[in-house]
Amino acid sequence: MSTGSKKSPSKARVLVVDDESSVLFTYKLILEQQGYAVTAAISSEEAKRAIEAQEFDLVLCDYSLEQQHTGFEVIAAARARRPDVPSLLLTGYATIETTEQAKSDGIGVLFKPIDIAEFLSTTSAFLRNEHESQKVNKDE
Repeated sequence: MSTGSKKSPSKARVLVVDDESSVLFTYKLILEQQGYAVTAAISSEEAKRAIEAQEFDLVLCDYSLEQQHTGFEVIAAARARRPDVPSLLLTGYATIETTEQAKSDGIGVLFKPIDIAEFLSTTSAFLRNEHESQKVNKDE
């Protein structure tokens, strides 16, 4: 049975969160073209509802969201449901403290404007690492 995709039948589920609709649409389109099942959220509240509805294999989240909310809140919500979910913070406003906090929490950081090649290679690497760690855990 073919799904028409080059990927395996179980597509990686990616949550993308950004409060700029054009940026959000662009990320979603790029990731869908790579064969990922993408859920897009334009606010932290919408992202949290999506997290309550399903688990994700990767969370990509803008740092600066609506009304003083941050990507750290969304990633914390995703990790409350699934502690090992790989996460990337996308930001154009990172301070040294933000970057250090992300790294200490095991969160990758990509700086805006996002380089598409770097975006795709980083996303793929995070998902590959996730897949390999799940395989190791199943083999144990």
